Amino acid sequence: MKIKEPKIYLLPNLMTAGNLFCGFAAVLRIIEASLRVSNGEPAADVYHQAILFILGACLFDLLDGRLARLGGHESAFGREFDSLADVISFGIAPALLVYQIVLQDFSHSGWFIAFFYLLCGTMRLARFNCYAAALPAEKDFKGFPIPAAAGLIASLTLFMLWLEEGEKNIGRWKFVLPPLMVFLSLMMFSRVKYPSFKAVNWRTQRSIPRFLFIILILVFSAMNFEWMPPILFTLYLLYGFVRPFASKALRRELEDEEEEISAGTMEKSTLPEATEDSKPPPPHSSNLP
Repeated sequence: MKIKEPKIYLLPNLMTAGNLFCGFAAVLRIIEASLRVSNGEPAADVYHQAILFILGACLFDLLDGRLARLGGHESAFGREFDSLADVISFGIAPALLVYQIVLQDFSHSGWFIAFFYLLCGTMRLARFNCYAAALPAEKDFKGFPIPAAAGLIASLTLFMLWLEEGEKNIGRWKFVLPPLMVFLSLMMFSRVKYPSFKAVNWRTQRSIPRFLFIILILVFSAMNFEWMPPILFTLYLLYGFVRPFASKALRRELEDEEEEISAGTMEKSTLPEATEDSKPPPPHSSNLP
């Protein structure tokens, strides 16, 4: 039996390669920061670079799926490539970051917490691939997405560095990271559902007020990148808990998932249906002798 070559689409996999590069660069920056700390040198600027690489990987991960769905180029190769890149960028890099900053002070328990995060994140990616192969049209994420978990850890660390600007280490706030990492590990492999926002793409249309509001949020977040990203990631984390109790109208406004489906349904319903009166008359048959 001849095995077909996997389809490799350029733009989506190029974004995934950018994700992988950012994760690899973040790991290198974290190792360099660790060497600086061991030599008694300040390493806050290097940690800043590592965190920005992790957040950059989140951006690439967001784009690769959008580009694949926009062009109808989703493939098994792209799904597996994306998961392998995510293990580096959102699994190893954040675990190593928190370990170097705080977990190494806890000896063996620090190793366990960092590995537990990596293990749960990797298992969540494997479970996601199984669901994606069986249910490709699934709209929700089961468990907290690993890019969001890595983004929350990285952005919160960036916020702590901003609070302790000029210092060689983060300070006492760093002890928030270990329990947060354990909690996120459990959330990634939980059954709490989160919206994937797959219906939001380049063709999505919005009203002018909503469009201006989204632009305002993006600009404000970019201007206050030290503390706005952890707020956004935290709101997304908490939304998974309040989502089952939210009304359908509110969920439609926030997620835009059902709006896309209902729009398609309305479009189909507006098509004229054939009735008895609209059916063409049967062909006339003459009974000539």
